Amino acid sequence: MIQYIFRRIFINIPVLIGITMVVFIAIALAPGDPMSSFISPELATDPAMLARMRAEFGFDQPLYIRYFNWLAQVLQGNLGYRIKTYDPVLRVIVERIPATLLLMSSALLIGITVGIPLGIYSALKKYSLPDMILTAGVFLGVSTPAFLIGLGSLFLFCLQLRWFPAGGMHTLGQEESLLDTLHHLALPALILSANYVASMLRYTRASMLDVISEQYVTTARAKGLSEPIVILRHALRNALIPIVTVIGFSIPNLLAGAVFTETIFAWPGMGSVFVDGVNSRDFPLVMGITLITATTVLICNLLTDIAYAFINPKIRFG
Repeated sequence: MIQYIFRRIFINIPVLIGITMVVFIAIALAPGDPMSSFISPELATDPAMLARMRAEFGFDQPLYIRYFNWLAQVLQGNLGYRIKTYDPVLRVIVERIPATLLLMSSALLIGITVGIPLGIYSALKKYSLPDMILTAGVFLGVSTPAFLIGLGSLFLFCLQLRWFPAGGMHTLGQEESLLDTLHHLALPALILSANYVASMLRYTRASMLDVISEQYVTTARAKGLSEPIVILRHALRNALIPIVTVIGFSIPNLLAGAVFTETIFAWPGMGSVFVDGVNSRDFPLVMGITLITATTVLICNLLTDIAYAFINPKIRFG
């Protein structure tokens, strides 16, 4: 197991470098000049000023030199400074990570606690009316984009019914409290978890249908074990591997959905500041968030593979 973990880490290093190279080249090839968002419109037309600013930020150098300079700074723990505000990128990310983690963990918790039980129930009630309703909800949840659900929910629940605040993490002018934060968190977390609940329900149902007809489940029932014990201890445990795969590999989808959700609801996380960085071509900020995000995804994939061995003793990594 230890050898497998170290081998995966060494494999992930060139993958991570490749991801940063692709993003760096994409930002460099994007139209527009990032200096135009850093200096005033009056100075933006001054060629001498633009040339001096480009030299200060290293934009006058070849692309490969700029990338290796950035990579060298990253290896020293320096993610650079925002072009737009000249704030340290690392500080900006550290300030925004808690809000994003709160939103994503809430959506993940909702997806697991709602999707898995509904998937088990749907499998046990196969082809019944509740199963058909849940299946229709799955297709609706999987096929509807997060931003469309977000805009519709913002209009209905925030602007029309006024059940939830329209944006932010806290109510302006009021003292911060847990209840106020949960009130602001509820709707964005529910929207972000919609696709995740549908995916969990779908895969749990399919996995449970594969195992409940197996011989060991029939034997457990023949021994006189109660139905909850048969389902939870014997069927669900053997159906967990596809479910764990969905949990691990849904992290990128949660990150992508968080970008739209945070933007729609003005949630002060990494997604909203990432969009601002893309719009202003603030490449140090975009590269810093890309690095953190890609590292998180690779670590989650590794943890998912390791979890297989604990769920199924038959799996061993050589």
